[in-house]
Amino acid sequence: MILVDTSVWIDFFNGKELPHVATLERLIAQEAEIAICGVILTEVLQGIANDKEHKLTQTYLQALVMLEIKDALWLYAAEIYRNLRKKGLTVRKINDCIIAATALHYDCLLLHNDKDFTTIQLHYPLKTKF
Repeated sequence: MILVDTSVWIDFFNGKELPHVATLERLIAQEAEIAICGVILTEVLQGIANDKEHKLTQTYLQALVMLEIKDALWLYAAEIYRNLRKKGLTVRKINDCIIAATALHYDCLLLHNDKDFTTIQLHYPLKTKF
């Protein structure tokens, strides 16, 4: 299963020709098991101003595997953030810690284009290779 981060979806929906978008397009063509979580769904949808485009995107994303963020994952995300801070590393957005905790919990590959995940990966076994 592949958890696809907001950073990739935004570039995908904006039609950008970038390596991570090409990877997502390949995964879609292969009918890979693609997942999102509530945080990713919210982040993607919050930025869409056009109502028709918003509804279409929502319908598309809700058809994917939705990974539940259980109570323990919220605590794990806080632990990731705190542990990295103790090491002098700051993750810019707590949402990225939540997404990382979700990927780690469900043992998913994470497709992203966000340097926060690279920071997290320095100290956690976050799988991101395709």
